[in-house]
Amino acid sequence: MIIRIVHLIVVCLFVAAAIHVYQIKFDSTVEAERLAKIRAEIKRERNAIAALRSEWARLDTPARIQDLAERYTKLKQADAIQYEDLGRLPERPPQIVPMDASDPIAVIIENAEGGGDSDITTGSVPNGGAR
Repeated sequence: MIIRIVHLIVVCLFVAAAIHVYQIKFDSTVEAERLAKIRAEIKRERNAIAALRSEWARLDTPARIQDLAERYTKLKQADAIQYEDLGRLPERPPQIVPMDASDPIAVIIENAEGGGDSDITTGSVPNGGAR
């Protein structure tokens, strides 16, 4: 009788081990299919990236950009006579802020409040404030 109980326990253990091994095999198959799907998706994305890069290279060609610029803008190429020599440039504007100033904004504010030259203008005010 004890031998039958031992045999029954051993058979139950074998069945439990077989179920466990089957579960592991099933889980590994599911993971392998998931991995194959992810690899296929990665390959599709890489192909899409390659297609987009080739499209970008086609759109970024200098000849195409030149053609579009000529077609849609009124810009013209600069002629050699359009360049000016350095002697005809205007004089450099006066120095508003000393080069060694630790806080250049504070110096500009002090100058604007009357603490310095009041006739110094910036580029935003034409002709010393006159309109």
